[in-house]
Amino acid sequence: MSDWPILTLTTFLPLVGAAIILLTRGSPEVVARNARWIALWTSTIVFFVSLPLWLSFDPDVSDFQFVEKAAWIPAFGINYHMGVDGISMFFVLLSTLLTPICVLASWEAIEHRVKEYMIAFLVLETFMVGTFAALDFVVFYIFFEAVLIPMFLIIGVWGGARRVYSAFKFFLYTLTGSVLMLLAILAIFFETGTTDIPTLMSAHLPATMQKWLWLAFFASFAVKVPMWPVHTWLPDAHVEAPTAGSVILAGVLLKMGAYGFLRFSVPMLPEATHYFTPLVYGLSVVAVIYTSLVALAQEDMKKLIAYSSVAHMGYVTIGIFALNTQAVTGAIYQMLSHGIVSAALFLCVGVVYDRVHSREIARYGGLVDRMPAYAFTFMVFTMASVGLPGTSGFVGEFLVLTGAFQSSTLVATLATSGVVLGAAYMLFLYRRVIFGKLEKEDLKSILDLSWREVAVFAPLVVLTIWMGVYPVSFTKPMHTSIVNLVTKYETAQAPRPSTVADARR
Repeated sequence: MSDWPILTLTTFLPLVGAAIILLTRGSPEVVARNARWIALWTSTIVFFVSLPLWLSFDPDVSDFQFVEKAAWIPAFGINYHMGVDGISMFFVLLSTLLTPICVLASWEAIEHRVKEYMIAFLVLETFMVGTFAALDFVVFYIFFEAVLIPMFLIIGVWGGARRVYSAFKFFLYTLTGSVLMLLAILAIFFETGTTDIPTLMSAHLPATMQKWLWLAFFASFAVKVPMWPVHTWLPDAHVEAPTAGSVILAGVLLKMGAYGFLRFSVPMLPEATHYFTPLVYGLSVVAVIYTSLVALAQEDMKKLIAYSSVAHMGYVTIGIFALNTQAVTGAIYQMLSHGIVSAALFLCVGVVYDRVHSREIARYGGLVDRMPAYAFTFMVFTMASVGLPGTSGFVGEFLVLTGAFQSSTLVATLATSGVVLGAAYMLFLYRRVIFGKLEKEDLKSILDLSWREVAVFAPLVVLTIWMGVYPVSFTKPMHTSIVNLVTKYETAQAPRPSTVADARR
């Protein structure tokens, strides 16, 4: 275990790069060029700084690792407290991986206010990493809410024609839910006298209070996931956001809601979690089936992928609340897989949008003739989204459905229909865009992937195959933390004769 404050460096190093970009002077062209390079180098260095979190992680330890703690507001017992376990560690790495990819993807796509754009992304990286690494409720809440500000600006300034409407919708939806979470945090503080997350994970709150707290957390996390019916902000935000904004939104920001369920709702409020599990099952099944059907009707590529994200996150919430080791492992694996695959699919849309300036599916066709490398890349991520064995998407979905079957046969059966619908809309998209006759005149001169675009996609392709072929390299570090979480939940349910654990006996 290193003595270096790895988490603090990983969290705040992007701000150093943002400050350097802020101080950059010169002609607009020079400032834009320097901003791109500084952002790329900073985010790449941050990624390599974060790698020891995985390389030095001890998979047999159930406690938090790489812990850093310092008094911040001693009068109220609030500390700057950071650390990761097997659940949060991979989300820190996902954040640090996708940021340099986003910078590289934006290299030519963003031409105005480049300096401000790169600063926004580096600041966003700090807030994302801080959210997953925070071990104090106040620190977590600050990072969790602060993410909204740079994302709001990225959509509102560099987005499409309806960017201001979409940015405000995104902001108001997520902020409204988070206000209730703040009230829940205050209630927990007044009840227990602490904001320390590891301490609270072992505390026992009154059963009646748990239900109200659970609903308050649910209001915040369900919007962030997003769960049906509070998902309507997501398609608008994705369609109007620049490509890199969609990548971060799908790749990392949606994971914060599911992470909140795993970190707070389940371990801190186990009795309420048990009580509200049927509600989550119902909403998740509707999300999987309904949004898959809506995706089938889409004519805009980004909107189709956005609705597919809601369906895939429905599997995640089913897995989390099935609360057995297989299902929770599958949920976390599905989150990581979706973070890579969905981000890559938005990048695929960005490639053709940069060339043709249209996201309409009907606008394309026959691209395999002119863009074979692009067709192959798009195929890999389409197959991963469908859940083809040998790709990351299969492992997560298989574990979730297997675990859900142990908990509820009906839920697992209904959720399985989403696999068929997922194959339908993704193969529909791929066939319409890639195959067929190359009839559009402007498509006959379209160029294949550039070396910069190959560099963007290469690590995502490798990860997608790696996670599909050798999943144990990811499941082993998270296993002890997941077993610990499930055991705590089952222990909390033990005195109740109607629990799932007792029913199994």
